[in-house]
Amino acid sequence: MLTDKEKKVAAYIQKDIPLVESPFAQAASELGIPEKEIIAITEDLMKRGIIRKFGAILRHQKAGYTRNIMVVWAVPEDRCDKTGTLLSAFPQVTHCYRRTPPFEGKYNIFTMVHLQSESDTIIDTLSLAAGIDDYKALASEEEYKKSSMEYF
Repeated sequence: MLTDKEKKVAAYIQKDIPLVESPFAQAASELGIPEKEIIAITEDLMKRGIIRKFGAILRHQKAGYTRNIMVVWAVPEDRCDKTGTLLSAFPQVTHCYRRTPPFEGKYNIFTMVHLQSESDTIIDTLSLAAGIDDYKALASEEEYKKSSMEYF
């Protein structure tokens, strides 16, 4: 069960956080709760598992990225951790995770790659760096959602 103060903080942080130098100071001003307390409540809600994650949603088109491609990789089981670490180090890769069971029985590493042009060759670069040539590139055709659930 959440306290009224926890609900106020949760309601505030589930919406867009303003792009200001000190967003929690602004939250403190708007909510009438000290900044340190807002941060402590947020951390506590995360520790308790009430908040699963706290992060930004990038509007990639506005940031100059024109295409998204989910690349699924068939990686030998004994190389999954090393390959995942390598692929996730590329700045064009925003998501990298292992899928169990593997897609189509063999594609076990998934990466979301963002491209800045039609001629971007990052997928070739990723393939070469990882030493994996068995992959599928699944391009996004339409974006359906760019918002989070609101509970309060």
